[in-house]
Amino acid sequence: MSSSGHTLPRFQNRGESVSRLEGFSDAVFGFAITLLVVSLAVPTQFDELLQQLRGLPVFALTFASIATIWHSQYVFFRRYGLNDSLTIVLNLTLLFVVLFYVYPLKFLFGLALGANGVTIREAQVPELFLIYAAGFAAVNVLLAVLDLHAYRLRDQLALSNWERFVTKVSIADNAAVIAVCVLSAGLAQVVPEPYTSPVAGFVYFLVAVIKFGAGRIRGRRARALARSTSG
Repeated sequence: MSSSGHTLPRFQNRGESVSRLEGFSDAVFGFAITLLVVSLAVPTQFDELLQQLRGLPVFALTFASIATIWHSQYVFFRRYGLNDSLTIVLNLTLLFVVLFYVYPLKFLFGLALGANGVTIREAQVPELFLIYAAGFAAVNVLLAVLDLHAYRLRDQLALSNWERFVTKVSIADNAAVIAVCVLSAGLAQVVPEPYTSPVAGFVYFLVAVIKFGAGRIRGRRARALARSTSG
């Protein structure tokens, strides 16, 4: 890859083969996605088929969320190739949280899209956002701690300056997302209905801003390094 004739730095993969830990993780992620399906039985009536199709947007959004977590975990193992005891414990905890996170995630998207007959009382909305924020924050806490563990082993892993920078940006990225979760949960507790859901929900659009900003920071540093090494 190059920019204006300069070769951009790349992250060296230290974990190429799929370990037993990753194989187990993939099975758990697959099971989590299975839990998203409305029904495993093939519909025998057209009305049943239509009912399942109405749940497709909810399935798609929830699937994308779980796939994003899987991709973050995949990138971690490819980059660092760690398989020590702490990594195993953190990864197993992440899988546990993902399995817990599936149903609140599906319920929230179903409520937002008005699908699958999902209903909730106004008094329960703050608690729903608290549950969702707790799950989302827990995922990002664990991803941040995994990256922090890899950064602590930076000398042992022989991480380059670029790889160390990318790892730190990833930690900061997850920390910022955790802050968004806390902000959303807090707003849900104090903003009165009917504004609770819009305010607490739209806060999560900040996650896209954070991801975009992290990408820009990495790209700017990569181009600067490419120019310095070629010059």
